[in-house]
Amino acid sequence: MEKIAADLLLKGLAPEGFADSQPIGLVTTDSREVCPGCIFVAFPGERFDGHDFAAKALEEGAAYVVLNHPVEGVPAERAVISPDSYHAMMVMGANYRGQFHPKVVGVTGSVGKTTTKQMTYAAIAGFGNTIKTEGNQNNELGLPRTMFRIGRDTEYAVVEMGMSHAGEIERLAKCARPDVGIITCIGVSHIGNLGSQENICKAKLEICAGLAEGSPLVLNGDDPFLRKAALPTHVRPVWFSLGDENADVCALDVRQEGDGMAFTLCDKNAGRYEVTIPAMGRHNVANALAAYAAATRLGLAPEGVIAGLADFEQTGMRQKIVHAGSMDVIEDCYNANPDSMKAALAMFKEYPCKRRFALLGDMLELGGMSAPAHEELGRQAAEAGLTALVTYGPEAARTARAAKDAGLADVVHAEDYRQAADALLARMAPGDALLVKASRGMALEKALALFYPVCTK
Repeated sequence: MEKIAADLLLKGLAPEGFADSQPIGLVTTDSREVCPGCIFVAFPGERFDGHDFAAKALEEGAAYVVLNHPVEGVPAERAVISPDSYHAMMVMGANYRGQFHPKVVGVTGSVGKTTTKQMTYAAIAGFGNTIKTEGNQNNELGLPRTMFRIGRDTEYAVVEMGMSHAGEIERLAKCARPDVGIITCIGVSHIGNLGSQENICKAKLEICAGLAEGSPLVLNGDDPFLRKAALPTHVRPVWFSLGDENADVCALDVRQEGDGMAFTLCDKNAGRYEVTIPAMGRHNVANALAAYAAATRLGLAPEGVIAGLADFEQTGMRQKIVHAGSMDVIEDCYNANPDSMKAALAMFKEYPCKRRFALLGDMLELGGMSAPAHEELGRQAAEAGLTALVTYGPEAARTARAAKDAGLADVVHAEDYRQAADALLARMAPGDALLVKASRGMALEKALALFYPVCTK
């Protein structure tokens, strides 16, 4: 974070004339990070309440503290009162971002946000100093933290925007003020909160609230909800598609090559290019098209963008291929929903190996759609060319029953991680491959921690 005058940083949060112009070099929510010349933002929590550390933060040199309410021992002239700590972070993030002028890409969508963010970063990073959202910092706390990482030498920023309720993307977009927006697709994540995919589509389109007049909005042309959506007139749609040559950017002759994908990219503005990406599945080709479209509509050269995509690296446990002894494991257990599960199974069906096995867990936060979604997953698993399916989690029990009913002979529903690992170890042999996928809360890496030591002996 570059130093910024306190009155500029707190504009719109503190009363006019409240703050002086002393330089602020850090905004933190962690009392352990407090240092002279910082602002400490107190968040109430289940285990700790940041308000309990406010007075100490001032003693340790904090210039100001941001509180939800007055705190005994904290002088009023040093306390900014904001009933919502998240709102306070967003206001300061927006004020700070306004002092700098990097080109910003905002990425949202129901599926593929993080992968598309990573691909967009790979596409852009070769053109200048670039930052991106790290980890899962895509909410009203994480996005301001990303803004605070912008500096005078930052030329580009790729910002991921997540949501669980209507209105959240609008607030994030107004804070980040992207130059280009991306919407990957409209799925069913958080449908329990939003009620329908139409409402999810409206919520994702809130990204337009942060886009200036004439800004490009990169959209999935294969998504029926985006295709029929009423787009704001101030944005310039850029459509990408797997196969539709009428789209602004499309992929033809899509094929899997080793651990990646190859395809012909057709750009109405720039021509045709042969592209390879180190990621499997048609869904990742779509993600690459979105990244390419965003980067080139910023004015970057297609050849350099494509070279960057070839160096793309996945993060965490997102479709990471682990060679465990003489078997391949595709770790994709960071997140899951019906759309990403379907895409993963489609990719896995084409994966070159002797036999295919899957360990699938619960998809969380589906509300009333959970039961039919997990049953449909079972039917998809039965059609995916699996030798055996192992499931884990209360909702995944429905997946197991549906897979059996659909004709998959070898199905095991595990009651714990050990049983899941043992079921796989008893069945798999050299040359086989395993797909592991569930929502993050299912922690399927714990089953892998039991599986790897045995299979690599």
